[in-house]
Amino acid sequence: MAHASGAHFAFTDRWGGVSAAPYAELNLGGAVGDDPAAVRANRERAARALGIDPAAVVWMHQVHGRDVAVVDGPWGPDDEIPAVDAVVTDRRGLALAVLTADCTPVLLADPVAGIAGAAHAGRPGLVAGVVPAVVEAMTGLGADPARTLAWIGPSVCGGCYEVPEAMRADVTAAVPEAWATTRWGTPAVDVAAGVRAQLARMGVSLAGQSDVCTMESADHFSYRRDRVTGRLASYVWLGDDRAGEGESGR
Repeated sequence: MAHASGAHFAFTDRWGGVSAAPYAELNLGGAVGDDPAAVRANRERAARALGIDPAAVVWMHQVHGRDVAVVDGPWGPDDEIPAVDAVVTDRRGLALAVLTADCTPVLLADPVAGIAGAAHAGRPGLVAGVVPAVVEAMTGLGADPARTLAWIGPSVCGGCYEVPEAMRADVTAAVPEAWATTRWGTPAVDVAAGVRAQLARMGVSLAGQSDVCTMESADHFSYRRDRVTGRLASYVWLGDDRAGEGESGR
């Protein structure tokens, strides 16, 4: 997925990696019980396929919160990766990655300012406000929300994400647009719809949204469907050629 101006947005599926079941094949999550060597190999394969340096990817320790880290490079081998659910950078060529298996990955870029951001927006993060937080952090670095492009990646859809009625009420008290009903008529939450609304309120235009529901797609990992499973990755980075076309994706 891509946009003119050198902004690159990419989303993986589950195929083309080396992990064995139940993580088959391209599991990119390092904290789900998979063989660490397989995860490293998969991360390298995914990066190479996208034309980015595997050593120039920033991964997060995601905890379903709203904290944001400003980064200028990957974590070192001795660094303690902070518990955050969003990262932003003003370094062109540095890729920011989000891991998901039903949650909503949100990728953002202001190609003119040279600032990118990525957020992990699950139901708790949506309510906590991780999306406004990442936009605010980008703005603090000099991004303009009106110039910022956003892509929403594969996630569980509102027609599948069943929740108790009280939980739907709690979510929609914070983000009314997330109100949903499953296809079989029970209470549900549409996290992606909530993300779209939050982006719009921040003045950010939606460049695109995946039409994949992870729970319905056998080509994608889904925690709600399988429980023990791998993780997809979504990547955003800005190329050095500001006037060129950037296009990457699986």
